[in-house]
Amino acid sequence: MFAPVTFTGAPFFAAAPLVAAPFATSRDTVGVGVLAAVGESLLQIIRGRLPTEPFLIELTTVLTVAALAVVINALIRRGDRRLASMQNVAAVAQRAVLPVPPERIGGLDVAAQYEAAEADAFIGGDLYAVQDTPYGVRMVLGDVRGKGLGAVEAVSVVIGAFREAAEQEPTVEGVAQRLERALAREGLRRRALDAFEGFTTAVLAEVPRGAAELRLVNRGHTEPLLLERDGRLRVLTPGEHALPLGMGELGAWPDRAEIIDFPPGATLLLYTDGLSEARDARGRFYDPVARLGGRTFPHPRALLTTLTEEVLRYTGGATTDDMALLAVRRPEPPADATTGETAATGETATTGAAGETGPSAAAGTPPAAGASGASREQGGTGGPSGPADAAGSQRPRAVTPRKSFDNK
Repeated sequence: MFAPVTFTGAPFFAAAPLVAAPFATSRDTVGVGVLAAVGESLLQIIRGRLPTEPFLIELTTVLTVAALAVVINALIRRGDRRLASMQNVAAVAQRAVLPVPPERIGGLDVAAQYEAAEADAFIGGDLYAVQDTPYGVRMVLGDVRGKGLGAVEAVSVVIGAFREAAEQEPTVEGVAQRLERALAREGLRRRALDAFEGFTTAVLAEVPRGAAELRLVNRGHTEPLLLERDGRLRVLTPGEHALPLGMGELGAWPDRAEIIDFPPGATLLLYTDGLSEARDARGRFYDPVARLGGRTFPHPRALLTTLTEEVLRYTGGATTDDMALLAVRRPEPPADATTGETAATGETATTGAAGETGPSAAAGTPPAAGASGASREQGGTGGPSGPADAAGSQRPRAVTPRKSFDNK
């Protein structure tokens, strides 16, 4: 009683090419349109309506909609090509600002990785840089507020200022102050935070030449992690929290570097909040401390690959923020079979007259330096804390007492 007097399949046949247009190729879209027209014709033949006027009207409707679907498909394909071209340009631009560092810098193993939150959003505000300088290997990892071209411009300012300051400033604290002034100058020049992103959280690190230590300055960024060769993990929480870079108008901030032991086999991991704020389907955050504790990795590249794969699995591929990772490892010295020097400690076993054994200073290390680390930490003459100036005198360095961190 509620059935229509006549049934027509024209609306369904007309919808088929429209559904295929956004996803199929041009050839497939044309094929679906042809099949829809053939299907409509067969249906009308079965019903005995060929070649009546209603049949011709329905067939014309199906063919018209199929032609429209082909046009829509062509427009979508053109947009995809333009998007792919823009992605390529963005990728080239970002790699120019954030080039992939060599795997070996200043005797340290290095790996860096940038993962965009979306496939079509490669331009972001995360940054990293590593540089071998006269004062040791220096690095920075940070996160600029915002996205898009404004964030990329801020990234270029920070990276450019870092590379210049890292070569000139005798202390890592001085490098941080140079970055602060560079962002302040750029902000004054543009006068609008809409065009220039307002601030940058960052961690600056330095591995002085010949010293098994790290010097860290944290400007409002996520705490770095230190993975030791035996699987122990330390969260390098700063003793005093500081404001991000670019917020100097709120008051002067005296940077103080934290000094941390950096033994052979240890790996320093710097990362942005795209890692620690990645969420699973239930909204739970990814915890790198819990995930990495007790694990060892032969090379920084293996560590970053593992983290990237785990985050993708944890989030189901639906990450919401860009993720920048930087890992630096102090390699273990090779074992010397002739002297008995160990790769783990660099000490040589000696036997006394009574048959007792004990560690002696490593080859090439003066006894005074082995007896006390004070001269090394205070930048005394001949120490590794900084190069001599033009007159041959050693430039002093600002140092804070060595800090220990709780094992996690």
